[in-house]
This record gives sequence, structure tokens and C-alpha cells, in this order.
Amino acid sequence: MTQMPVSITFSDDQAAAWDRLAKLLSDAGIDIQDEATSAPDPEADGAVLAVLGKAGSGKTMLLAELTKALIAAGVDIVSGDYEGRRRRDKRTLAILAPTNKAASVLRNRGVPATTIHRILYTPVYDPEYEKIAEWLADNGPRPEMPELGDTALDRAKAFYDSVKSIPGALAAAGLRGSDFIKGWKRREEPLDVGFVDESSMLDGRQVEDLKEIFQTLVLFGDPAQLAPVGQSGEMVFDTLPDAQQLTLSRVHRQTQDNPILDLAHALGDPELTFEAFERQIEEAARRDERVVWAQRVESDLMGRSPVLVWRNATRIRLIHAFRNAFGASETELLPGEPLICDGLELPLKHRKKRIDLEARGLIKGAQVVYLGPGKRSGFSRLHVFGAEEPQVSAASIIKIEREGEEEPFIPFAAHMGAAFLHGAAVTIHKAQGSQWPDVQVFAPDLYAAARAGRIEAGVALWKRLAYVAITRAENRLLWVVRNRLARPTGPLRIDDLGGVPAPLTLEGTE
Repeated sequence: MTQMPVSITFSDDQAAAWDRLAKLLSDAGIDIQDEATSAPDPEADGAVLAVLGKAGSGKTMLLAELTKALIAAGVDIVSGDYEGRRRRDKRTLAILAPTNKAASVLRNRGVPATTIHRILYTPVYDPEYEKIAEWLADNGPRPEMPELGDTALDRAKAFYDSVKSIPGALAAAGLRGSDFIKGWKRREEPLDVGFVDESSMLDGRQVEDLKEIFQTLVLFGDPAQLAPVGQSGEMVFDTLPDAQQLTLSRVHRQTQDNPILDLAHALGDPELTFEAFERQIEEAARRDERVVWAQRVESDLMGRSPVLVWRNATRIRLIHAFRNAFGASETELLPGEPLICDGLELPLKHRKKRIDLEARGLIKGAQVVYLGPGKRSGFSRLHVFGAEEPQVSAASIIKIEREGEEEPFIPFAAHMGAAFLHGAAVTIHKAQGSQWPDVQVFAPDLYAAARAGRIEAGVALWKRLAYVAITRAENRLLWVVRNRLARPTGPLRIDDLGGVPAPLTLEGTE
């Protein structure tokens, strides 16, 4: 049996998963027991394994401990922000998530995660500043940079010694991303080991892309979540043979007496009705302040934590109620209004700019706060949650949807750029992979789903929706039972976000 981390107590199913993963890595030439590696075999067959478990089963703890063990064995972490010259015998690991928000959840737990996109596309550095990156990565001597000075280089080194981020270190030296990153290119060289969290969100094409890059791919996923739209309820790990699936069944976080997780796991009872589940929520709310039986939506929370709904019509109504409550006009946004990136509206000739925008966090589903208009018409200053450099200024197309009308109202827009929908309320599907301290779930929508009687992959749809919505809450769950909106206690704010946005412009503009 492989030696376990001395500071961690594993359950039997975690220990079995650890042993299986240790063998997988050993077969690939990485021995986490003896902390040794051998050169990769480019002719070896690729391997894919899935680690599955519901919320609280210990998937993230297992991922984190495996990451520590691989680093101790001498494996390099590939972060997606910079890759220097690698020795051919050096082994690599990348920890990935489908969205910036999901990656930031891992980073907040000490796991150096990045997005899938940042691995598929790598940055091209200005040769002059690449010397600093190579020095920080211990691949070259300390450069002579008279225009920056020794003090700036010392700041960069101190930052990198604390946080292994090349862009962060260069920012500490006084440089902006636009100074040292000149573009993005599709990855050409393969990598060794890839850990992918929130793999229930992946589609088949993304997995095929990842299999081309990684010789050893481990998918961490929750089978109780919602499958991607258009996949008929099937998740990518469902297609793997049983021998390539490991299941964690024990719920570790329940030992902390977590009422939110208790409710989530109660949904596994096939006999449970919606009415009986709501009675459980009411009882939990009487016992524990972490569960709230709410008579109205709290507008104060919607600027940072969207209300989770099932139906688009509900989402649009709540967005307009939110904007009216804060006195927003139809012709402009207020600083502090939340947005969701709905993709990039750019022609093919601007492929390079598309890659640039996506790599900086403006990918479909990204959560953003509007900070104010940019210096040029159609530009917006934005805070991108979960992005490593969250403050940007980008050509934007803002769309405010209207109930009963196919065409949205557009308060202002650039000719092309990043498209945004309002984010005060989002569907539960789009919330997957994200977490917030406080989560409001609009219960009348889930009741409508229960009445519809729809089934997804053998489970009542309302139960899957409720499970995903509930497990988005880190600290407090508000189960909203009435179609009401509380008045805000103050104006929208942006002073808690800080930072100076760096411009993201289209070719030929500044």
C-alpha cells in the first residue's frame, strides 16, 4: 500500500482511491511514495480515470493531497500564465477547471488551479521581459534591467517566492499585462498529468482536446449535478468503463454538522417529494441560522451572489426587479451591476483578440461587475471574478433581456467585443462550478420543475436542480418561498473590488 500523507486521515474509500491513483502515476513514471520520477515515455498509451463523489465526499481534499505529493516528487506545476524552457525529462502537472470561478474556488483552498482555456492557449511574452520570467522560474541568471531598476526586480522576486505567479511578480515590478504579454498561441507541446475538477461541466469535445494534451488525465466530478445542455443527461465520465471510475461514498463534511450538506444528500432518497423536502428545509431553518426560510429575495445580496432559478422568464423578471429597486435607468448601467459574459462577438479575422480576451477571463459564463464606462465609446471597465488579473477594460455589448420580447434592449455597445447579459439572477445550469458565501434559491421555480415531472438520467429534474443550487452555498442557504423582493438597504458598491483596469482593445484601437 502506498504511504498516505501523515497529516491527513483518509476514509477507506479515499485510501483505496489514493492507492489506485498512485499506481496510475507510477505506471506513468511518477512514484509519489519514493518521491522520484523517470523520463516520460512518448510512446506510452494515454490513461483516463474518474474520481466521483457527491459534495463533501472529499474529492477536493484528495486532489489537494495528490498535488502536494506530485510536487514533493519533483513534478512541475504548469499554471498557464508562463512556461519557460523545460528539460525533456521534467514531469509536469496542471490542475484545471472549466471556468474562472471554479478555478478560483480551488485556488482559495490552496490548489494552484487554472482554466482549461489557459492550458489550451499559452501566452507569448515580450523577449525582453521573458528574461525576468526565466530568472524567476530558475531557468536563467538575474537579468540586467536598468529601465526597471534593482528595486523592482527585488519586488518581483519577493512576490514570486511567496506566490508562484509570473504575471503577479511582473505586476509587482510595476508592469502591466499589455507590457509583457504580446499574444496567445495554441499549445504545441504535450503535458504529462492533468487533474480536472468540476468535470460534470465538460462536453465530449473538451475531453478529446484534453486527451490530446495529457498522457494521464484524472477527472474529478459529482454525478449528482446537471449534465451540460445538449448531452441528454449524460456526463463525460459516464462513458468510461466501470474499471476507470472510482467512487467516494463517505460524506466527510457532514461530521461538521453542516445542515446545507444534510439537505443536499437528503435529495438522494428516491421516495422524497418536493413538499416533504420543503418541510425538511423549514425544520433545518428553525434549528440552524445557516439555513433561512426566506419570504422574499434579498436585493442587497444580488450584486455579488445571483439568485438561482430554473426558468428564464423568472430570471428576467428578477433582473428587472433588481434594477428598479436600485433606480437603474433603461439607458445606462449603474456601477456595481453584475453581468455574465455571454460569449465574444468577433469576426474570424480577430481570432488573436478573441484568444486574448478569453485568456484574461472573459469566457462564456464568466461573472463580472460593471465598474463604469471606459475611455472610448462602447468600452466598459470590468471586474472579472476568479480571474488572476480581474480588472480589465474591454469593448462590450451589454444586453438587457425583456420579458416576452425576442430582442434584448442594448443600453450601449461597441461594434464588436465581449457580450454580456445581466447577472443579478442566473439559471442553476449556469451556476454550476461556482460557489458563494450566501446563496438564494428561488423555490417557486423548483416547485414548477417538480410539477412538470421531468426526469434526467433516471433522477427527477427538480432534485438535480435543488442539489446543484444548494451545494453552491458555502456558508448560508436562503430558500426563497415567495415572489417578493426586499428593498435595498444602500446603493450598489464597487469600493470593495479595487484595482486599476488594464485595457483590452481590438486591433487598431487603444
